[in-house]
Amino acid sequence: MRELVLAAFAAEASAHVVEAPRATRFRRFADCFDAGMYLAALKAAGFRWLPRSDSAFPPLLAAIHDPPAGLFLRGEGAPELLARASVAIVGARSCSSYGSQVARSLGRELAASGLVVVSGLARGIDGEAHRGALEAGGATVAVLGCGVDRDYPAIHASLAASVAESGLVVSEYAPGVEPAPWRFPARNRVIAGLTSVTVVVEARERSGALITADLALEEGREVFAVPGEITSALAAGPNRLLQLGASPVTRAQDVLDVFGIRPAEGRSVSPVLGDTAQRVLERVQDSPAAADEVSRALAIPAGELAVALSELELAGLITESDGVYRGVRP
Repeated sequence: MRELVLAAFAAEASAHVVEAPRATRFRRFADCFDAGMYLAALKAAGFRWLPRSDSAFPPLLAAIHDPPAGLFLRGEGAPELLARASVAIVGARSCSSYGSQVARSLGRELAASGLVVVSGLARGIDGEAHRGALEAGGATVAVLGCGVDRDYPAIHASLAASVAESGLVVSEYAPGVEPAPWRFPARNRVIAGLTSVTVVVEARERSGALITADLALEEGREVFAVPGEITSALAAGPNRLLQLGASPVTRAQDVLDVFGIRPAEGRSVSPVLGDTAQRVLERVQDSPAAADEVSRALAIPAGELAVALSELELAGLITESDGVYRGVRP
């Protein structure tokens, strides 16, 4: 139970602890610690503990240079869920409507193809990735930067409950630990560590999503970035990653190819489209057209149309060739 002592002490000391400290305070704490009582209290509260030494501990996370002492688990998912093929989808909290649609579409399509979607339950890109996976009836894991008992942010309490119904909410931090700025970069290493692929959808130059991507690269994991407009601050992060050699992602299949997965028949799901995207889809299904033709015919501004076209392309509902968009019928 050495790892449980470390996790409990980290909560007591409000510190980042992955190995036993030499301090007298820790020795005194360890001498008085009752592991049996602690585990019983966890179980009564509906939580589980997965120590680093357990055979079910996810091997990818165990392989990083500073793996957590263990993970506290909340939800109906089995611990083995954390060892399945998975992809992290991360990005800006204050994302654009385009970023929101891309994250949701990627989460939906990747989960529908059998991958576990991992993210941080934050506003914006993270939340949309979780929602997309849930829409597909797939598995998703939310990694917290606070105690496993907390729904952070509080506005995502219902989303956390939905994730827990079929997946897992996890944290290296014990119940009762408050969120703090320094805990989120530490949380990001767990997101990167759990997955073999990280996708950055939108991120400003100093975004936490870039920390996740950098940590993934340090561990030799694959990093993808969604290209964005060069004039957009939200595209600065992904575009920098692309300059550094990250792979561009323009559709879910780009990520699935890394895992050798082809979309299985009968596993696709109908995406939830915005009103504009639905109108555009109906227009190009009836008659293939260039973007400017669609814009004039439907009286849709160019920027709004670009978002809708990207949403439809990522969902695999339209194709583009020589500037002409066509609907893809089932």
